[in-house]
Order: sequence, then structure tokens, then C-alpha cells
Amino acid sequence: AAGCYVPGGRYAHVASALMTITTAKVAGVPHITATSPAKPGQGIPDAIVYTMDLAGADAILALGGVQAVAAMAHGHFGLPGADILVGPGNQYVAEAKRQLFGPIGIDMVAGPTDSMILADRSAVPETVAWDLVGQAEHGHNSPVWLATNDAALAQSVLALVPRLIETLPEPNAENARLAWARHGEIILCDSFEDMARLADLYAPEHLHVQAEGLDWWLNRLRVYGSLFLGAETTVAFGDKCAGPNHVLPTSGAARYTGGLSVHKFLKTVTWQRATAEGARPVAEAAARISRLEGMEGHARTADIRLRG
Repeated sequence: AAGCYVPGGRYAHVASALMTITTAKVAGVPHITATSPAKPGQGIPDAIVYTMDLAGADAILALGGVQAVAAMAHGHFGLPGADILVGPGNQYVAEAKRQLFGPIGIDMVAGPTDSMILADRSAVPETVAWDLVGQAEHGHNSPVWLATNDAALAQSVLALVPRLIETLPEPNAENARLAWARHGEIILCDSFEDMARLADLYAPEHLHVQAEGLDWWLNRLRVYGSLFLGAETTVAFGDKCAGPNHVLPTSGAARYTGGLSVHKFLKTVTWQRATAEGARPVAEAAARISRLEGMEGHARTADIRLRG
């Protein structure tokens, strides 16, 4: 059984229902509980409920926050307890999942979303600036970074971003304003290789290349949650509908893991079987290794297979 959390606080994350529930359904999970916060006097927004049902949720709870995570984990309301919990959420949801991890699986411990753009002189400043602003819209704690080897592009983007933010409606503008003020960075590099090394160091959740030589970047870059190549694509495509999952590693976790996929809902298990003859060399090796380790009981379980 899987529990899928769909955020619904600042924004109604329709896409998160698609990314989590659909992935579990395709993997063949027998029972999927989905949950999302209810808005006062409204309940879960209609678009989220519709999407949850469309994606294949077996049960839907109008519940958010830590209590929603607890309800799915412990099987409240007559539902099966979740074997795995997935989906983005605020810091309280992330902490609840972290504390449950062990007896219950989780997709990852997720922090605030982050995004990096690598751009050269071929990039269009307005496009780069909008891509930064679009990701800053997530909120005050969402870092956005630009690394470029072109000083003119850096200056243009630096001037454009605040102006573009002010064209957004509220509270979107305030979210982006705070994110840019607190976490926005523009880094001037000497070369493509320096830009690539910086990306590997930051390990961004989203990494967007708007530079020449896309094949070089594809072969060189190693550390990211999801990679976007060329100005023809954008992080919003991946966040909403392009295909790759938007539940991705944040806060540097891209160094060791990728994003949510059907593999998270599947187990790799092992088994063994042997003939008496085939077991002899294995038993000899097992007994020898066990005695080197000082585990005499283990050694004797191997010895007994050598008799007869």
C-alpha cells in the first residue's frame, strides 16, 4: 500500500497528484491512498480531487500536514497502513516522513525546491530571467542560481529579474521577491568547465542548460535531479507535464539519488537453491570466512553441509 501526499497550501499542486499516484499505479501498487489539505469552506480543490481520481487513487482523504502523514502511515479510517509514503510537502510533512522512515519507506527527505541555470552568450536574457523568476515563485526558501561565462548576460539578468517579479500577481510576487533577495545568486565563471564543476558542487534539483554544445553538457554533467537541455524546454515542463517526475532530490541529495519513479515502488529480492554437490565449495568458503570473522556458529552451519 502506498500513501501519496499532494500539497495544497500556497498553491493547488494538481501536477503532484499526477506525479505520485500515477507512478504508484503504473508500478502495480494494489492500494493507493491520496491526501491533500482541505481549504476552509471548500474542501480539497476540485481540480486536485478530479486528478487524484483520474490518476487511480483508491481512497482520498481531505487532510493535510503531519496528521495526513500519520493517517496514511498507520492506516486510519479503515484503510491499509502505507508501506511507503511519497510526495512533496512543507517542512513539517518532510520531518514526519523522516521520523517514520525505517519501518515505512519514503521517496526521499525533501527540502525546499531549487533550480540552477547554466547559460552563455547565446542565451536570451529575458528567457533566463523568467526561468529564474518562475522557480523563485515557489517561496521564500527556494534558491535559484545562474552560472554564466558572459558578463553582459549576467548584468542583463540581474537588472531584469526584479522588474519581472513585480509583474506577477500577489502573493506570487512576494514569494519570488523573498526567494531572490535571500537565495538568488548569479555566478560569473571563466569557462564551460568551471560552470559544470559549479553545478556538480551545488547538486541542483533542477539543472537547465541554455548554452551552445548541448551534447557536451549532457555528457559532462553528472550531479542533478533532472536536466533540461536548451531554451526550448523549461523546468515548468518537467514540473507539470513533460513526462519525467517532478518529485526530485533537493538540498544536494542529487549527489546520490535521482527522482521518484516506478522503481521506488518495486523491490529487488534474492533467492538461492543448491544441490548437495554444488553446495560443497560454497560451504568450504563460508566456513573459512566465518572462522576468520570469529563466528564459529556460522562456520558449523556450513560444516554440516560438508558431511556425507
